Amino acid sequence: MTTNEKIRTPKEIDRGRLLFAGECEFLMGAVSLDTLPKANAVEVAFAGRSNVGKSSLLNALTGRKSLARTSNTPGRTQQLNYFYLGNREDFGLYLVDLPGYGFAKVPKDQVEAWTELVKDYLRGRPNLRRVLLLIDGRHGLKRNDKDIMKMLDVSAVSYQIVLTKLDKLKANDREKIIQKTSEDTKKFVACHPEVLTTSSEKKWGLEELRAEVATLALE
Repeated sequence: MTTNEKIRTPKEIDRGRLLFAGECEFLMGAVSLDTLPKANAVEVAFAGRSNVGKSSLLNALTGRKSLARTSNTPGRTQQLNYFYLGNREDFGLYLVDLPGYGFAKVPKDQVEAWTELVKDYLRGRPNLRRVLLLIDGRHGLKRNDKDIMKMLDVSAVSYQIVLTKLDKLKANDREKIIQKTSEDTKKFVACHPEVLTTSSEKKWGLEELRAEVATLALE
């Protein structure tokens, strides 16, 4: 698969492998800002539209089948799910699985409530190092993705696009969506210039994403 991704060194790949091979424990599900854990470790958040594949990607990255619950029903994740990854005596970080925004098979007022919670979290969490914004590779950036990106720009929150489900596309279509997404992201000032590409099912791009997260944990 041809991408615009930078080449990771063997040291970076190994560092990511070691981090994700370590302990990963579910800490809590936060339903309000008041219930968030202390901001005492680096946080990397996974955000995206409902049913974009956040839980599947978290499971694939950590090599676990049920760390994060997966479902074909949009809106399954309805709180900020916190996981601690790594060795507390050495280094580690929080992985935060955010509720999906956009369409979900739950009442509208419930969707609005958790969408506001996500926005408040993204704007105000002091130890949030980066948001990994997952985009379904079959569809590319949608209007509500761009709305979140604009909000992150205004809030000066660093974020990076991660294309998911690329195994569902033919090779030529994969290259087209990667290039189009890369061009589109140039308009957003807080967006990391590198677009990461993944498939949870085929295990594509997992080593590179692990390396990126490990680098964030050690910066």
